[in-house]
Amino acid sequence: MRIALANIEFPENPQASVASAERAIAEAARQRAEIVCFPECFVPGYRSASRRLPPPDPGFLERAWSTLAAAAGKQGVSVVLGTERVVAAGLLASALVVNRDGTVAGFQDKVQIDPSEEGVYAPGDGRRVFQAGSMTFGIVICHEGWRYPETVRWAAKRGAQIVFHPQFHEAEPGSYGPSSFADPENSFHEKAALCRAAENTCYFATVNYASPGSPTTSAVVRPDGTLQSYQPYGKPGLLVAGIDLDKATRLLAMRCRS
Repeated sequence: MRIALANIEFPENPQASVASAERAIAEAARQRAEIVCFPECFVPGYRSASRRLPPPDPGFLERAWSTLAAAAGKQGVSVVLGTERVVAAGLLASALVVNRDGTVAGFQDKVQIDPSEEGVYAPGDGRRVFQAGSMTFGIVICHEGWRYPETVRWAAKRGAQIVFHPQFHEAEPGSYGPSSFADPENSFHEKAALCRAAENTCYFATVNYASPGSPTTSAVVRPDGTLQSYQPYGKPGLLVAGIDLDKATRLLAMRCRS
């Protein structure tokens, strides 16, 4: 199966996020990818201290989801769209999953939020796995995948051959700027991506925004924990990779008795 990771730039505004996602879906189809995954909260953009966005707008989100579901159906590509959604408990960081025929499969909300996100996002509840053709997949969002190994194991134990990891990670003043994946001088984050795959014998696909000096990038890790491919740091574009589902045996995940 061919997958695509949309390592693209932070949108200028919410409307631009939809147009950019449409272009990425079309490009994924052109490169014969069967599924494309976007960074964390790409529509309308991740809400951080350095990024000023308009207040959450449920109407805009509904229109955006409909537009991109139609694009997925037109191009015949499944989509994992980093987004947000407004519920009674507050604003959730989430991922919308759209099937290749344009129907909506559902959401995976971010359950484990980072302490820095408190006051912006509320924690979601519950996990699930999804289907794209013969591939079963799970989703863990940013902080969940870096720091909570059990989130990836949960999906692998329930059949996920690959876990997608939408993230937001941009450079901070004075931070280390890597040029190679899992650089020993860099933070722990990319080493964690290798671990999440190896400890569960599944693929792990992490996808970040493209930004100058980015401390992490988009990458695909094989089930044995070795790096398959990664996008050059800060370079916008799709990372497309062919994965062998037979290699995702989930052996170590299934042997875990927790």
